[in-house]
Amino acid sequence: MMLDSKIPSGKLDEKWTKHKFDSKLINPANKRKFHVIVVGTGLAGSSAAATLSELGYQVSAFCIQDSPRRAHSIAAQGGINAAKNYQNDGDSVHRLFYDTIKGGDYRSREANVHRLAEVSVNIIDQCVAQGVPFAREYGGLLDNRSFGGAQVSRTFYARGQTGQQLLLGAYSALMKQVGCGAVKLYSRREMVDLVVINGHARGIIARNLINGQMERHTADAVLLCTGGYGNVFYLSTNAKGCNVTAAWRAHKRGAYFANPCYTQIHPTCIPVSGDHQSKLTLMSESLRNDGRVWVPVKKGDKRPHHQIPENERDYYLERHYPSFGNLAPRDISSRRAKEACDDGRGVGATGQSVYLDFRDSIKRLGENVIRDRYSNLFDMYERITGENPYEMPMRIYPAVHYTMGGLWVDYNLMSNLKGLHVLGEANFSDHGANRLGASALMQGLADGYFVIPDRKST
Repeated sequence: MMLDSKIPSGKLDEKWTKHKFDSKLINPANKRKFHVIVVGTGLAGSSAAATLSELGYQVSAFCIQDSPRRAHSIAAQGGINAAKNYQNDGDSVHRLFYDTIKGGDYRSREANVHRLAEVSVNIIDQCVAQGVPFAREYGGLLDNRSFGGAQVSRTFYARGQTGQQLLLGAYSALMKQVGCGAVKLYSRREMVDLVVINGHARGIIARNLINGQMERHTADAVLLCTGGYGNVFYLSTNAKGCNVTAAWRAHKRGAYFANPCYTQIHPTCIPVSGDHQSKLTLMSESLRNDGRVWVPVKKGDKRPHHQIPENERDYYLERHYPSFGNLAPRDISSRRAKEACDDGRGVGATGQSVYLDFRDSIKRLGENVIRDRYSNLFDMYERITGENPYEMPMRIYPAVHYTMGGLWVDYNLMSNLKGLHVLGEANFSDHGANRLGASALMQGLADGYFVIPDRKST
């Protein structure tokens, strides 16, 4: 089968505008005739369901949890990228596009990535209008910080709870539509099969997890917004409720899967502490704005951190990548951490961790500033490890976090199965072989709020 990506012709920076203009329009009075099923109610699913229903489509949304607020989008901590250039530090749509392409090892679809960068500037306005409490400077202006793989400050954040606040914004938009009857919300439902008729996705079979009853639901189009497949690994930062069963069942029905080997290993996770863990805990990449990553210079050095003098510490990211320092891209940072531990320079009881040290930032900025920025993350770390990161370095180690591969989609986010659209982490198109930090939330909301609503026909 020949796959057609349906990429619009013309210059890269004109494709999205041209595509929106050339797409067939649907009369507002006719939209109510079309029924759309949305499977998954995280950021991508909730935003898509809310926006499509506001446009006039009939929408049914399916949630495997008891509430959309339990989606794993809530676990995202550090922030969301947008090419606003509020810091006047040289950012632009083109720079965000370039950083994303380069960070993905030049293996993502350029047309989709440029559209993502264009749409990013609208996402922040949408979320601010919803009341998302982004961090602000003293004068009231929205604040930004840097993330790995970028040399500009383009990441908007809400302390260490950005995913939670963005999800609450999308959830409020969704529940408004549920309240007025425009969206039917089915909670505690698991998709067990995709209904395909003559090569066209026409609905789903769902299991009611309360009573076990099997249900049929038909539609003109199905949107799959069910996240990635990180839990195929024994340990990951994903919640145990995150699984790839919906995408796998679509794949069994003929939907192509692309780049399954592209799995992101996040460099900033709390190390394994025993043989009976069910998952690992992510510490936000934003911590590397103020924390310095280091290991002892000497192999097998088991002295406590405070007994190791400065000249016997190897700040290996700063040494290898002076342009990015501790904010080197995730794949590079993870690889270097593993190399250091494999070389016998790891720290902690197992030797399978490196230090993330805030001593210099606390000395330079004051502990109160660090508390304002990261207190919830520091508190979470202390509850899990029993160690106070204000007084001693954090210990971190890479862990499976995100999957760049997923179901194949064209420029319209439609699978090779007509009528099946795939949004967010469940598709493969935007991140190539490695995702930049703070771009997952950007993709989920871009797909749900702006890209899918401009898909005029199935």
